[in-house]
Amino acid sequence: MALEQEIPQNWFKRFLTIWIGQAFSIVGSRLVSFALIWWMTRETGSAVVLATASTINYIPQIFLGPFVGALVDRWNRRRVLIIADSAVAIATLVLAGLFWANLIQIWYVYVLLFLRAVGDTFHWPAMQASMSLLVPDKHLARVAGMNQILNGGVNILGPALGAVLMETLPIQGVLSIDVLTAAIAVGTILFVAIPQPVNTNAVERITPKVVINDVVEGFKYVSAWRGMMIILGTAMLMNFISAPTGTYIPLLVTDFFKGGVWHLGLIESLAGAGMILGGLILGIFGGFKRKILNLLAGLFVTGLAFFVVGLTPATLFLVAAGAFLVEGIANTISNGGAMAIMQSLIKADMQGRVFGLVGSLTSIISPIGLMISAPIVERWGIKPLFVISGAVFMLATFILTFVPDVMHIETSNQVRKKPTAETVEKSQLSTFEDIV
Repeated sequence: MALEQEIPQNWFKRFLTIWIGQAFSIVGSRLVSFALIWWMTRETGSAVVLATASTINYIPQIFLGPFVGALVDRWNRRRVLIIADSAVAIATLVLAGLFWANLIQIWYVYVLLFLRAVGDTFHWPAMQASMSLLVPDKHLARVAGMNQILNGGVNILGPALGAVLMETLPIQGVLSIDVLTAAIAVGTILFVAIPQPVNTNAVERITPKVVINDVVEGFKYVSAWRGMMIILGTAMLMNFISAPTGTYIPLLVTDFFKGGVWHLGLIESLAGAGMILGGLILGIFGGFKRKILNLLAGLFVTGLAFFVVGLTPATLFLVAAGAFLVEGIANTISNGGAMAIMQSLIKADMQGRVFGLVGSLTSIISPIGLMISAPIVERWGIKPLFVISGAVFMLATFILTFVPDVMHIETSNQVRKKPTAETVEKSQLSTFEDIV
């Protein structure tokens, strides 16, 4: 049976339903993040508080990611999505109530951020693994493009909308909007049948030993696949580099270009616009036929953009701003290529633990990059960091083009993830779930 025949004919209707729900959810989440960061800044004025809040977001993914992935491969992915989103919504509603009753304390906010991060740790691998069974292989790059368009649009509009809402509503009102958007996201998932790969071990009682064995199996699966290991290592290297460059953009604006908040806003908006343009390129044209070329081209151009920023004189701010627009386009194409490769090649019953592993490894490397780069920035300024980052990106990409395991990853002997009609079973559907 051809791979395309294994995907429901109305796949786009199902995907679009979920995508719309996730769009509402992302908007709500961005509003909550903006509102809480602004509240903490206004109430404490403490860099330590903000740093603590940022660190909390990494903790669940670092420590739970691989284990969550193993569980996602055994559990009903649709159910995981519903429970994760609902739990986050309930936690947000409780925090809104604490604000309303004037009982809020800073550690309550920390707890909510932690719970939201835990929800995201379950949500992301379950959603990515579900998409690969809903969308035909040849359209995965386009779907990734649509997701990047969504993220780019939110990055452009989110801060402005958040600022308006914080001026017109109390913070509990903004939090309540997120509860509503989460309810919309859960509602769309309720009406979509998500295919579930049959796991012959799924009926096995889930114990710590079983979960650990699954995690080990996930490590073995990735480590035995040289091409995927190299891509994973590259992703870790890129996150190691890009986390500092993204974090220190405000310093680039204030210390080097002597700009203000509007200069920073312009850079962030142009980067968001670049994400939209990159998403349109993938969504309309699909990028290169070979997904690995999307990944490599995006990485190289991202490095080139960083390099330009690092070499731009202080009098040419608009050149640097334009480079961030290009970086947004390139980063989107690169991420879309990477996601399409993983979704199309990784076995269906392994995707949860692989995505969990990837998320954990790429998350743990980001704080390390920040710690190492801080002394460099303190001593030599922000500009050398962009030059070094750009050079590493371009050099790494150039080297990868000479690695056969990477260049031929889509035609390797690795077992593809798409199951046959006999190895896939639909999620248990109630009557109303057959609508989509």
